[in-house]
Formats: sequence, C-alpha cells, structure tokens
Amino acid sequence: MPLSENEQRLLEQIERALVEDDPKFASTVRSTNPRTYLLRRVRRSAGVFVLGLVVLVVGVVLNQVPLTVILGILGFAMMLFAALRGAADLRRMSGRGPDTGRRTPGVRGRPGGRQRQPRSSSSFMERVEERWRRRWEDGS
Repeated sequence: MPLSENEQRLLEQIERALVEDDPKFASTVRSTNPRTYLLRRVRRSAGVFVLGLVVLVVGVVLNQVPLTVILGILGFAMMLFAALRGAADLRRMSGRGPDTGRRTPGVRGRPGGRQRQPRSSSSFMERVEERWRRRWEDGS
C-alpha cells in the first residue's frame, strides 16, 4: 500500500534528520540488504537442524534409556524449532507475508450456529488512514 503525501513527507524529514544526526549509521542502514540478514538466519537454521539431527542420532545410538529419551526429545525440539524458523525466514525472503492464505471465514461452533462475517481489509485500512490524518491535522 503506497504512503500518502503527508506520510511520505514525514518519512523524508525523518530520513534527513537521521542523516544529519548520524551519517555513518545512515550509510550503514542504506547499504544493508535485508535479504542478506535473512539468508544468514536460514543458514543458521539449517545448521541447528543438522545439529538436532546429530543429537537425535546420538541419543538413539547410546542405548541408555533415560539419556536416549532426553536426547531424543532435545534433538527433535531443535529440529522443529530450526525448521519453523527457517521456513518463516524463507517466506519473508520470497516476499510473502507471514499469514498468506490463512484467512478463515468466521468462528465455528458459536452458539446459535452464527458465524461472524469478516470485515474487509480495505475498510479497516481506510479507518486507520483516516485516524492517522486526523491525528496529524489535530497536532499541527
């Protein structure tokens, strides 16, 4: 969603103030690519996944009941955490939001069998924009 003219002007003022206050930080932020950061997180997740697999296999090979169970649970938890985190980072890298395709039509199991109708996102965004405009008009 594009920014309004007022929001663009405010953003430019903030950017100019940042450059004036700390030019070194501003140049660092401009040169940093968010994809590089996300790619690093995906690589770490892959490493943690492999480490969890190693912990799981070591737990199976040791063949001592309490230690096998503890290492098995620990390895599985590491693998699950790494897989979920890596998948979320890959989704962000591809440009899709975290809740793409997960809209539900309403709440099931309500008394009386009624389902709540979803509000359209455009009307919500219009209300937010209107509140934002009023806030800045009242403050000026």
